[in-house]
Amino acid sequence: METQQNGKTVLITGASSGIGRELTRLFAKDGYDLVLIGRNEEMLQQHAYNVKNQYGTTATIINKDLSDPNAPEEIYAETTGKGIQVDVLVNDAGFGEYGQFATETDLQKELAVVQVNAVALMHLTKLYLKDMVARNDGKILMLGSEVSVFPNPMMAVYGATKAFIKSFSEGIRNELKDTNITVTVLMPGATNTNFFNAAGAAHIKGADPQKTADPAAVAREGYDALMAGKDHVVAGWMNKARVALAHVLPDPLLAAGVRRDMTPKEEADQQQQKQLIAIAVTVGVVLGGLWLLSRNRSSLVPISPYDKVRYKYKAYKAKKSAEHAVSSVGDTIKGAYQNVKATAESALA
Repeated sequence: METQQNGKTVLITGASSGIGRELTRLFAKDGYDLVLIGRNEEMLQQHAYNVKNQYGTTATIINKDLSDPNAPEEIYAETTGKGIQVDVLVNDAGFGEYGQFATETDLQKELAVVQVNAVALMHLTKLYLKDMVARNDGKILMLGSEVSVFPNPMMAVYGATKAFIKSFSEGIRNELKDTNITVTVLMPGATNTNFFNAAGAAHIKGADPQKTADPAAVAREGYDALMAGKDHVVAGWMNKARVALAHVLPDPLLAAGVRRDMTPKEEADQQQQKQLIAIAVTVGVVLGGLWLLSRNRSSLVPISPYDKVRYKYKAYKAKKSAEHAVSSVGDTIKGAYQNVKATAESALA
């Protein structure tokens, strides 16, 4: 299948895998010529060959490591030297480093995270945005994250770079509001790419392949938002809810929630079970308290039909809360709950 070329060119960093790779397919399908930036030249060449065969698009390969401070200038020099006009800039490249900042992570890797995720992104944007402003035309897509608005313990530096991307993008978008240039931030949650492996975090709860997003679906949401000129898009309905909550919940609570996702899976499951057990015990205490209250009241004065109905309603509400809380706890906890429930209900009968 050959696609009609539209005469425009997109430059994509991090194009050899993950979301960046899926974005190249979307642009190629719509007739864009490609400039593909990445460290793995062999993978880039193979991908360029595939999109050429499928869509007939032209792909220019630039093998650069964006952790090198000179890379953005070298990329810009190469494209301008070849007479390539970049109509769309996609700053997709990025990576993380897992562990406690004070004692576990490697400083040199974290400096590289800042260089790639934030400095190179800003540098490339500066270079190509000047040309877009001169033409009064262009689009820029930045790869942010849901942690652009969350504290991100165990990947604190990575999270900080994503917060920078969101703030930087919104700032320059406002500066460009009277032009024909748009800036869009794509904010996915955990996605099924090589990100967690590269960060040394493949073992954490949030990296579970069954719970991570499809990179093709994430790329599609970002692409559609870019073409519509939106300021940002949060990929996935669950992530949309999480990001919405981030604007109303306190940062310490948000950090605790993210920390659970960043915990090794077995440890996280144990913590969750302990929390559910604690909830079940609390509900049992509530039901027991209602039972004692009913006994005390019955020893002093007869319980009116109205009070019986009221107590039964309270017991019913507590029962429903308990059923929800213990739904994923073992049979032992369920059995204990049933015993408490039965005692309370018989006392109120």
